[in-house]
Amino acid sequence: MPGPSFIVRAPATTANMGPGFDCLGMALNLWNEVAVAPAARLTIEIEGEGHDSLPRDERNIIFQALQGFYLKRGEEPPALALRCKNRIPLFRGLGSSAAAIVSGLVAANHLLGRPAGRTEILQEAAAIEGHGDNVAPAIFGGCQVVFKDNDIFLHSRVPVGEKIETVLFIPDFEMPTEKARAVLSPLVPRGDAIFNLSRVALLVNSLVTSQSRYLRWATEDRLHQPQRQMLFPAMEQIFQAALGAGAGGVFLSGSGSTILALAKRQPARIGEAMLRAGAREGVAGKIVITGPVVRGAHVRGL
Repeated sequence: MPGPSFIVRAPATTANMGPGFDCLGMALNLWNEVAVAPAARLTIEIEGEGHDSLPRDERNIIFQALQGFYLKRGEEPPALALRCKNRIPLFRGLGSSAAAIVSGLVAANHLLGRPAGRTEILQEAAAIEGHGDNVAPAIFGGCQVVFKDNDIFLHSRVPVGEKIETVLFIPDFEMPTEKARAVLSPLVPRGDAIFNLSRVALLVNSLVTSQSRYLRWATEDRLHQPQRQMLFPAMEQIFQAALGAGAGGVFLSGSGSTILALAKRQPARIGEAMLRAGAREGVAGKIVITGPVVRGAHVRGL
């Protein structure tokens, strides 16, 4: 039987951040929690987001990640009671699946006496998720550049030099990652590649040096957002509303549908402008104001 009960906390994440397609992500101060306790058999309770849709058996992604971690090390997972408190919306580009995967892996690692370091957990999480831009900040916190050397995922923290708030416009409709990736072209024109290279370099420099006056240009993109606008026609109008209300920069969070605005001041005003723009285009949603968080997934005792 495992030891005492504990809680795993994992943050929401925003990936791509405009031009950093599949290589840049940031942890946000919005957390899912999983309480883990010994039990006679597997039970899963879900509160909050996904309470009426997520599986409560072996198909649950948290349990699948946990079980995979055990099996990879020649062990069978024990019977557990998992109580999930989900605050991260599903299919909205805020890393809900990354948080679930990382929670399962961190829980399994804790139960087994921590045989794996966080770099090893990154490899296993990215293998499940398929890419590393959400799972790296979920594990390590902060803003992360993620890249591969052969088959190994590596990461580098981008120190955000200035306090900045994130204004999330979370539409009522979902944009599943598979659908959002399906609209992307396999070929990239050289001019678009150069455009994004300049923007992602400018974005990292702006975050490190607190030069927020460049964020409007630094969050521009040509590799994925123009194509995804076919799935979300109101996106550009909401972008312009956020910038007009004072946002430093704005982008589609992950594959959407959340739109994230970076704000040094008046985040509520920016949120209201995004809501009004969405309403004019027939897109309802809600605003969540939060910010970057430097800590990633971690275990807390009960």
